[in-house]
Amino acid sequence: MNETTAVNPHGHGRASDWIERFLPGVTPGGRVLDVACGAGRHLRRALALGHPAVGLDRDVSGLSDLAGRSDVEIVAHDIEAAGGCDLPLSARRFAGVIVTNYLFRPLFPVLRELVGEDGLLLYETFVLGQERYGKPSNPEFLLRPNELLGPALVEGLVVIAFEQGALPGTLTVTQNPKIVQRICAVGPKHPWAETEPRPIGFV
Repeated sequence: MNETTAVNPHGHGRASDWIERFLPGVTPGGRVLDVACGAGRHLRRALALGHPAVGLDRDVSGLSDLAGRSDVEIVAHDIEAAGGCDLPLSARRFAGVIVTNYLFRPLFPVLRELVGEDGLLLYETFVLGQERYGKPSNPEFLLRPNELLGPALVEGLVVIAFEQGALPGTLTVTQNPKIVQRICAVGPKHPWAETEPRPIGFV
């Protein structure tokens, strides 16, 4: 399945199928953080599922239509400035943390700490191999094999799902391949960690 699930009604892009698959695992009504959110395609998907949401990015102009909503918090912050990892989130914990198409390795342990004990982390971005097909091509912005499985990001969390490779449906004459790595991990008190294991193969 390509990124064709859940077309955003505001015209801000389609939700990643990875996010679409696992976002229902966020505790009902739990707050979701979308990091480097851009125009907020995944923040908007979280809102559609009934979650209050926080969008964080250097440029938040793409969220202007959401300003003033009681269920949306917009945080303008340059993650990479001066090391960038002192996020203005007051040591909060979230029911869901989403990162897509963004890589800043010093942020990994910060992201891990943002996930509540019953929270869920969803991360998807480009991996080595993508440079053969276009941007990003700088290794600084490409994950190494299995990098999202490293302790910097997932120590103390329970990995529920991990994939690495070419997204299905992208190897066509009209669409460049998209080589990604992606992970879903949960806090130790999330039901998927032990009490309600997620069925393997469930979509």
